[in-house]
Amino acid sequence: MSAPIRTCAGCGRKAPQAELLRFIARDGALEHSQRGPGRGVYTCRRLSCFERAADRRAFNRTLKTTVRVDPGLARLYAAPAQ
Repeated sequence: MSAPIRTCAGCGRKAPQAELLRFIARDGALEHSQRGPGRGVYTCRRLSCFERAADRRAFNRTLKTTVRVDPGLARLYAAPAQ
């Protein structure tokens, strides 16, 4: 059985779901959530992909709602992969 393939909202690269970071909209804000219900949006584990997705409003477009992107989420890209 193959792993699900997802697309990075920043660069458009397709990769197995486990290689990407998942975000969801919760109470009008973007939140990191590897698992959970609802629509998710993915980025590569590179800060440049996160910043590009935020600048291009890709999180809003993919989640189909307006979300606040907290710049503090960038810390996820500096931390070692879990």
